[in-house]
Amino acid sequence: MLVAPLFLFLALFFVWPLWTMISVSMRDPAVATALPRTAAALAGWNGEGVPAPEAQAALVEDLRQTATIDLGAAVRRLNTEVAGFRTLMPKTQRAAQGAASGPVDLAAVDARWSDTAFWAAIQKASSAYTDRNLLAAADLGRDESGAVVELPAGSSANRLIITRTFLIAGTITLACLAIGLPYAMLMAATSGWKRNALMLAVLLPLWTSLLVRTAAWFILLQDQGLINRALIGLGLVDAPLPLIFNRTGVVVAMTHVLLPFMVLPIFSVVNAIPKTLMPAAASMGAPPFAAFRRVLLPLAMPGILSGALLVFMVAIGYYITPALVGGPNDQMISSIIAFYALQTANWGMAGALGLILLVVTTLLYLVYGRLSRSGAPLGA
Repeated sequence: MLVAPLFLFLALFFVWPLWTMISVSMRDPAVATALPRTAAALAGWNGEGVPAPEAQAALVEDLRQTATIDLGAAVRRLNTEVAGFRTLMPKTQRAAQGAASGPVDLAAVDARWSDTAFWAAIQKASSAYTDRNLLAAADLGRDESGAVVELPAGSSANRLIITRTFLIAGTITLACLAIGLPYAMLMAATSGWKRNALMLAVLLPLWTSLLVRTAAWFILLQDQGLINRALIGLGLVDAPLPLIFNRTGVVVAMTHVLLPFMVLPIFSVVNAIPKTLMPAAASMGAPPFAAFRRVLLPLAMPGILSGALLVFMVAIGYYITPALVGGPNDQMISSIIAFYALQTANWGMAGALGLILLVVTTLLYLVYGRLSRSGAPLGA
């Protein structure tokens, strides 16, 4: 009973949202809900010619009973399979409702009902479960035979954006490593107030709002910002450098935001390494760089790998910083998820792209957990 509130909290705010995202990416019951009789009648259709009169009568009856708002969701789903349903279904619904309870000749209402492709689209979309969104998230689809094929060039850029996201996250991870490794070693080599001051410099950004930190870089990186004015004042450049609304601004701002996640894991490992190892290596004739490479670096590798994985995991899901300081070619997968969810209300695609992030992050988290529990140096 004491831990029941914790399990309830996890179920409501972690498990349930994740399950909803997974479910919405694989379920699309719009057609089955709006046209239940038609879905049942077409279940045994072999896909050749035009379905039997019973199936056509079932479609007429569904259109008489289905509300216009429910039909709209089904029409959007069907129109992604075969163009033309946006005009065909409302026209047929008006004809079916105008005929009261009598039969309706669908071919006479619209000649498109004589086309097998429209009936096949209804049959295909009648299943409540679909892999359409998951395939589309990777720029894939299914052809008329059901085989997985590449989408036409220019129809989608999800794979490009996913690759860009991983590339930006990898660049930021390397930048954080280049700054964080010597900084963490410097912290471990000092003591007293000097270590406290260095630790405070790392922790202070974590106590500041992410939006405030990003807005600060927005001011610093602009053409008339402090950085460009300082470079021009020192005579290093003649004109302002393009530091914002491009990849440079994204990398600089996100490196500053994520640097503590690199420094702290490395510091926790390096600080536990005995201070006598480097002098011992020097006493045996090892040059400083060789001692660092052969002694200190292998012992610090668990912290380096943990910090790199932690920074990469957080970076691939960032939204605010790339949206504010990045350009159109620097938006990451989180921006595309927000676009599908907020602007087009395509929850299926948003869920599918979110599922990709969930799988990648989960795998990296398992590796991070394994490394964080291991105190042995790499290769030991």
